[in-house]
Amino acid sequence: MDQNVCEESVFSRVYKKWGQALFNFIRYKTKDVDQANDLVQEAFITLWDHCDEVPVDKAKSYLYTVANRKFLNQIAHLKVVQKHQSESASGIHRENPEFLMEQQEFEIKLEQAIDALPQGQKEAFLMNRIDQMTYVEIAEALEISVKAVEKRMHLALKTLRSEIKELKNR
Repeated sequence: MDQNVCEESVFSRVYKKWGQALFNFIRYKTKDVDQANDLVQEAFITLWDHCDEVPVDKAKSYLYTVANRKFLNQIAHLKVVQKHQSESASGIHRENPEFLMEQQEFEIKLEQAIDALPQGQKEAFLMNRIDQMTYVEIAEALEISVKAVEKRMHLALKTLRSEIKELKNR
């Protein structure tokens, strides 16, 4: 009989078997115990939310993939925030208040458009544009083909161009 991750006893065994190792892996990446705890917790929550779709023998790789992707998303978000803060600190705000307000609104809408992208497209887009990863590197990290990365990027850019065009026409 196949074991189902949705069974509490099986989920508990998965947690006991891989929880500490996953924590150590993420803590090494983050160098922050609290952040590592949060990411591990989010990974297990995601596993629970998708327990019907994940066979027990794939639970470990699923957890590591989810935790790593969440970590990469946090890094990407931090880079966007830091870039915005450095631009703010560098004196770019000598423009008139109306321009600044429009620019701020545009940046918010762009971030919302990026957040609204399907997960695969958003992930590929942020890894390419924020982390400066090549399509080959993205394909390796996500364990997909380069063609799949190209398609995700094409669709993400198409969507974002459409959103930007719509914003300019308002």
